[in-house]
Amino acid sequence: MLRNWKSSRGLAIIALLGVTAVWGWTFLGVKDAVSAMPVMDFLAVRFSVAGLLLWVIRPVTLFHIKPGTLWRGMILGCLLGMSYIFQTFGLQTVSPAVSGFITGMGVVFTPVLLWLALRRKTSFNVWLAVVLSLAGLALLSLHGWVFGTGELLTLGCAFFVACHIIALGEWSPRFDIFELALIQVITVAVICLAVAAPGGIIMPPDTSVWITVGITAVLATAAAFFVQTWAQSLISPSQIAVILTMEPVFAGVFSVLLGGDRLTARIIGGAICVLAAMLIAQVRTDRKKPE
Repeated sequence: MLRNWKSSRGLAIIALLGVTAVWGWTFLGVKDAVSAMPVMDFLAVRFSVAGLLLWVIRPVTLFHIKPGTLWRGMILGCLLGMSYIFQTFGLQTVSPAVSGFITGMGVVFTPVLLWLALRRKTSFNVWLAVVLSLAGLALLSLHGWVFGTGELLTLGCAFFVACHIIALGEWSPRFDIFELALIQVITVAVICLAVAAPGGIIMPPDTSVWITVGITAVLATAAAFFVQTWAQSLISPSQIAVILTMEPVFAGVFSVLLGGDRLTARIIGGAICVLAAMLIAQVRTDRKKPE
């Protein structure tokens, strides 16, 4: 499997699950970090460090990128950056739990937009997985909420997440994976810097925040978006959206193990729904189309 990693769909699924685990694990650290500095400033520093790291790995990349790869990577970065901005401003009036649920609605937008934009139908299995994912996210996140401006902004975030997944699914099989990942990350860094700049960029105030920036930049950004770009060259956008709903499951697990939260029936039920959704979207499809 490792020898043929570029074409191994099974390895791509495992790696993407690892990404969602990292995102869930870093949730507690990010929560503490953004209490010590503005969110957009944190994102600006995080994506800047991640972009620099990817550039250092392959410094000649920026000098050999073809125009087609460049503008596609910039569009992907803009979609990703807009999702972060909408989510950030939505969080000013929406609880993190509700924000996580509404952001997860990208799993619904993805197959709908696939049909509207590309006329691609979604199988019954995937739609069943979408419903189970939403049920799981609701159990994990919702404890009552009303719809207002913050919720509308977060819904915009879910829309941009879905657009990013679809565009990445279209372009990652045809263009250099590393180049797309690098341009995406750099574009998000530029967008976050532009949003944060009017108030002055506030740097991490202490060592613990710098450690969080380092971990999120390396694992949750540079490595994560390279893995997602590679995985989407092998896995359909609708299935990717279902897999990404594992992030709140891992966030719940780590909050119990490391954050001192109680393990409740809602957490267990939500995790079971999301796990079932992922298996239905992947395993049953594989039976029809074996790798």
